Amino acid sequence: MIEESLIEYGAPTLAGIKTGNAFSIHNSRNGITEEIRSINNILTKKGLRLVPIKQTDKFTLVYLYRPSRLKKDLKLPGAVSILSKKGYCCEDPDRCLAQLVEHLREDKDFPHEIGLFLGYPPDDVRSFMESPCRGVKCVGCWKAYSNREEAEKTFERFQKCTEIYKKETDKGKSLEELIVVEPVNER
Repeated sequence: MIEESLIEYGAPTLAGIKTGNAFSIHNSRNGITEEIRSINNILTKKGLRLVPIKQTDKFTLVYLYRPSRLKKDLKLPGAVSILSKKGYCCEDPDRCLAQLVEHLREDKDFPHEIGLFLGYPPDDVRSFMESPCRGVKCVGCWKAYSNREEAEKTFERFQKCTEIYKKETDKGKSLEELIVVEPVNER
C-alpha cells in the first residue's frame, strides 16, 4: 500500500531529483506505523526517510525526504528568512521538521512554509504566502511566481520521472531497486 504511494507521489524524491514529497495514505485497520517502520529499513540505507507528519482517523500525511538535501535547502537565505519569521530553529533541520509537525497539528491555518521542505524555491513559497493568486506565472507541483521556464522544466522532469518509475514497477522492479543513492560527497 505505502510502496505504491511512494512511486505515485514520491518518485522524484526516490530518484534524487527532489528534496521531498508529502502525501496522504489511507490508514489500515491496524494503522500504518509498522509499515512505515518496515519501509524505513529500506529507505534509510539509501539516504531517505519517511515520517508521518499529521494523522487523522482515516488518513496519515507522510513526508518522504532526503535529509541531506533538506539540510541544504533550509540553509538558503530565502528559506532561513521565511522560517525565522515563523519561529523555526533554522540551525537544525530535524528540529525544523519537528516544528513543522507542531504547526500542522496546532495551527488553525495550514503552514505553507511546508513548500520549503518539499524543495520549492523560497521566492515562490514567500510569494504564495504573501498572495497566493497575484503574480502566478505557471502551476505544476507548486505555484511558480519567479522563473516560469525553469519551473515548467522542473514540472516536466518530475512528471517524466513518475511515469518512468510506474513503468519500471509494472515491469517488476522493487522499490529498493528504484531508489537512487546520492554520491557520498553530496551528503
